[in-house]
Amino acid sequence: MNLDQRLVDAAIAQMDRRWPAREYGGAAAVYLDDGEILTSVALDNLNAGVTLCHETGAICQAYTLDRRITASVCVCRIPGRDGVVVLAPCGICQERLALWGPDVQVGVSDHTTPTGWRARTLREVNPFYWGSEFADDGGWPTPEVHCS
Repeated sequence: MNLDQRLVDAAIAQMDRRWPAREYGGAAAVYLDDGEILTSVALDNLNAGVTLCHETGAICQAYTLDRRITASVCVCRIPGRDGVVVLAPCGICQERLALWGPDVQVGVSDHTTPTGWRARTLREVNPFYWGSEFADDGGWPTPEVHCS
């Protein structure tokens, strides 16, 4: 499944269920290989060292189910700003998503588009991926290499 407005809307719906409309909020949604959508929110905590990104729960659930993620999007509502922002995955979430390969699509902010976001592959977001040094052919490491 490709990243589309349906996936963005699922993330927004999860954010709206979890946080009141006037407060900061965020959530993520991922597509699995059969089109199923998983959503999650960040783990907030007084100790910032134990917090997690919005995507983490859905990524862990997909891995637990032994399912392949094809697309991921993270949305954020910033108080005082109109609308919702699509955030590119942080470096740690890029690493988490790398398990499923360079063609996983992720949402990135793009204010030149009517939606304010665009889909990019992990390869496009991170063209100099360090893990390629561990692949036999210099390409993207296989899931087996990621898990070794």
